[in-house]
Amino acid sequence: MKNIKYLGLLVISLGFFSCEPPDNSIPVIPEEAVEEVALSAPNLDFSRYVSMGASFTAGYTDGALFQAAQINSFPNILANKFKMAGGGDFNQPMMSDNIGGLLFAGNVIQGPRLYFNGSGPVRLSATPTTETTSSVAGALNNFGVPGAKSFHLVAPGYGNMAGVPIGAANPYYARMASGATATVLGDALSQSPSFFTVTEVGGNDVLGYATSGGTGVDQSPTATNPTGNLDPATYGSNDITNPLVFANVFSNMVGALTAGGAKGVVGNIPYVSDLPFFTTIPYNAIPLDAGTAGQLNAGFAAYNNALDYILAVKNANQFPPAIMGLLADFDQAEVNRRKVTYAAGQNAALIMDEDLTDLTFLDPALVNMRPAAADDLLVLTSSGVLGTAVGGNPTLINGVSVPLADQWVLTPEEQNAIKNATDAYNTTIEGVANANPNVALVDLKSVLEEASMGITFDNYTMTSQLVVGGLVSLDGVHLTARGYALMANKILEAMDAEFGSNFTKATNGLAKAGSYPTNYSPLMR
Repeated sequence: MKNIKYLGLLVISLGFFSCEPPDNSIPVIPEEAVEEVALSAPNLDFSRYVSMGASFTAGYTDGALFQAAQINSFPNILANKFKMAGGGDFNQPMMSDNIGGLLFAGNVIQGPRLYFNGSGPVRLSATPTTETTSSVAGALNNFGVPGAKSFHLVAPGYGNMAGVPIGAANPYYARMASGATATVLGDALSQSPSFFTVTEVGGNDVLGYATSGGTGVDQSPTATNPTGNLDPATYGSNDITNPLVFANVFSNMVGALTAGGAKGVVGNIPYVSDLPFFTTIPYNAIPLDAGTAGQLNAGFAAYNNALDYILAVKNANQFPPAIMGLLADFDQAEVNRRKVTYAAGQNAALIMDEDLTDLTFLDPALVNMRPAAADDLLVLTSSGVLGTAVGGNPTLINGVSVPLADQWVLTPEEQNAIKNATDAYNTTIEGVANANPNVALVDLKSVLEEASMGITFDNYTMTSQLVVGGLVSLDGVHLTARGYALMANKILEAMDAEFGSNFTKATNGLAKAGSYPTNYSPLMR
């Protein structure tokens, strides 16, 4: 009877639960409505936006300028945002392909872009199709000229086509210049800008010196020459521009752009030595086994002993007065710095250092060489030289038994020259911005400093590390498309702070990180 009773209860229960099938669906959570925020840009006229600058402004990336890069240039990104507030068309001097590089009368004068082949950056195996002699002059808005220094932007003839083959004119500007004697500033002003950006002006004024390992001349004022060299016509391509020259050019340029009431944004300059072009190759890039290290130490024993001997004679005051004067700064610290010793494992590269005491008047073999230290910066292009045999001689190895030439290394003294000039340029830029209510300042220097540890852009964390960092392109100097989008957003933030616009809060007011790549396919031509 018990079993019947329980069976009856079970039947009743099953009958009860079988009246309706179970609901196993996931409850739908109502989507939270996102409030639309209208863009407001009071007292800003974007109808004729003009950008001035150098390679960053042009959109240069991966060692070249090409169509996709121009489309993703920060000025073009800005112009698309400005259209939300009445901005006009933004015309750029478009290249002919996605290969990059330039021809002049059919001859290649600039190589194609870089791509990542799985091991490192390499050039596309392709021939550029953009012909410099085919002018694209007209109603342009982007006056970014790769390679331009500050004083080039106001130099008549910088776009003279006849000067390109002899290096007296810039091929990128020659394509877009309105005439043989035109200036970049003059052509920009001819568009009657209502709004402008002037960024990275001053970067190239130290970049050539930096990428050449400090082989140029610092034309800045010194204690013995309080004005320095004020004539840029006498500068070499790798010289550091005198900050007084920069100050005159920059202040007059911004003054001319704002004279008609236009408003705009200027950007300060990061320390170029913080770019991966200078931070990728380690100073101790030489791997050795114990046997090779021992052979090298035996070879450098005479050199090391000679340093000790010269210092001992100097300390005993046994050199003639004239020689004692030449050795005034030669001390134990320099001897320790110059001695060459190797060990099994990773070793410092052997480098030239022009700031060491010149001892070659005592012995031509005592050249100004020393092992690199942690505060030396080997340029990215030194990777193709380190460890190679000089003239095919297996005993003469660059960076090991033969010192790397000056062009491959930035020493602390050379880095200091770059920093001093950059600081002086930034003082001018910030002063001009602070003195003019029509000008906002964007702090690009801080962006690169923050990126050394990681800078957040939407759901991405970007660093300045080469290839994998996402901010700096494969050439180690210029930005990726996503990096340029971040730069555009930083400019919009500066505008909000200075002019009362609301790009940072408006719906679609800022560029989205995911909309911009960090690299381009080698198949894209």
